[in-house]
Amino acid sequence: MRKEENKNYIKAAKITEIEEKIIEIKRVSKKTKGGNTIGFTVLVVVGNRDGKVGYGYGKARNVADAIKKAMSSAKKKMYNIKYDGKTIAHEVTAKIGASKVLLKPAPEGTGIIAGGSVRIVVDLAGIKDISSKVLGSNNKLLNVRATIKALQKLKK
Repeated sequence: MRKEENKNYIKAAKITEIEEKIIEIKRVSKKTKGGNTIGFTVLVVVGNRDGKVGYGYGKARNVADAIKKAMSSAKKKMYNIKYDGKTIAHEVTAKIGASKVLLKPAPEGTGIIAGGSVRIVVDLAGIKDISSKVLGSNNKLLNVRATIKALQKLKK
């Protein structure tokens, strides 16, 4: 009886492939009584190229653990993005700290005109044609956060 009940609850779930990209790996150190303590920080962006994108920041003593932490953090912090076909519906800006990101819709066939971390976020969100400009800081973490904030402001 139990096996039959369990069979009813097992359904084929739609598995969406989540892509991961490492944006930055930094070696950091801190002064302690016994000398320098070395660690690593990793910034990761994940997305399914269909309107879901997220970012994660991981810190650990070695690179592999920092990457694992960043990946799990990124998968927990995923956001839904509304976009129209291959481009965004309207111009949008967002500011976090000293970083300001401007995103503009572009005609079909233009491609992604963006620099650095903005290009990776927009690509993993699934947007094909867009133009952008990063103003202010060139801090990659702030630029990623500002880009996701700008994409969240979109109205379909």
